[in-house]
Amino acid sequence: MKIISALALAALLLSACDDETSHALPDPMILTDEAAGYYCQMEILEHDGPKGQLFLAGLPAPLWFSQVRDGLAYLKSPEQEGEILVLYVNDMGEAEDWSLPGPENWIDAADAFYVVGSDAIGGMGAPELVPFSDATKAQEFASQHGGNVLKLDEISAETVLSPVDHDALSEMYQ
Repeated sequence: MKIISALALAALLLSACDDETSHALPDPMILTDEAAGYYCQMEILEHDGPKGQLFLAGLPAPLWFSQVRDGLAYLKSPEQEGEILVLYVNDMGEAEDWSLPGPENWIDAADAFYVVGSDAIGGMGAPELVPFSDATKAQEFASQHGGNVLKLDEISAETVLSPVDHDALSEMYQ
């Protein structure tokens, strides 16, 4: 009886370990020249501003996004496919500048503070949602560039899925 109890306990402990390891998130990948945007299939590094990388269950490599707005659009789309494990975005508080958001300064999108509604334009020419790991740095950016600081769950799907009015953007910068 003791042997059966010990075997049952060992099986239970092993299954608990399997549950823990199956929920481990993949680490973000380093951004390289080979990364191509999921929607545009263009080289990511040809575009300024923060980027995103999204991991789906069963895929070894992430889907890359030329701007954060695109990654959030995929995340919030009712038509997205696959089980999303994690979306990482560049921490712009650690970026060298807007044109060099950084190859390794990734943060979990769920933990980021986003400046929404600023004058920042992303790599694909759409208004950008600028991510920061530090709320103070996000607020400083918003003070300089306009916009509001929001967490991911406060950003509506409409904010990232609505069409961009490029005529209005052109008028703003003339």
